[in-house]
Amino acid sequence: MSGDNGGNGARTRVLIADDQEMVRTGFRLILGTQPDLEVIGEAADGAECVELARRMRPDVCLVDIRMPRLDGLEVTRALAGPGVTDPMRVVVVTTFDQDDYAYTALRNGACGFLLKDAGSTLLIEAVRCAARGDALVSPAVTIRLLKHLAGQQPPAALPHPLSERELEVTRLVAVGRTNQEVCGELYVSLGTVKTHLANIKDKLGVRNRVEIAAWAWETGLVHDRQTPPT
Repeated sequence: MSGDNGGNGARTRVLIADDQEMVRTGFRLILGTQPDLEVIGEAADGAECVELARRMRPDVCLVDIRMPRLDGLEVTRALAGPGVTDPMRVVVVTTFDQDDYAYTALRNGACGFLLKDAGSTLLIEAVRCAARGDALVSPAVTIRLLKHLAGQQPPAALPHPLSERELEVTRLVAVGRTNQEVCGELYVSLGTVKTHLANIKDKLGVRNRVEIAAWAWETGLVHDRQTPPT
């Protein structure tokens, strides 16, 4: 899969898909300020996004939910969904009233979620996380949509039992804590947190933080009462 710069100085290549020209321009200007990011194309609708993505093979696709011809959910499934031989990294742009859409995007293979008004810092970090093969979990969006998972089916048995410390890390990830916040709450180093996350992903067979969080909500490891205040 494309998208891992591997520390060789190569820039992360980004495709932006949004039906609003002003939004695309804004995203392009923000990402263009970063020496490690490069916008290689823009699409005004979902069908164009899929065509450009398959032809240009960007490292990250930044995709709006609501677009003509194909919406962001269909685009995500086409580029990153189950059965895709060489899935791409898709970050979905959503708004507060689109939790159901974002939940479906997660199931279709999205590796990140972003609010349009989240600000430039979060936009840049979401793209960088996706390029690394990780995912940005935003409490403002992801916690609410992950709640849809809770209670929809009986808690599943742990496929590969996690240690007590790994369970603690998983719970914190599931309620939107960053690595630094996990360090502070568990009194461990950043390297230790990263090691725990790598072990958790390996044991659960998941790809990123979003899927760790989804697993935690699906299995009943976290509940509404554990969600941090907004």
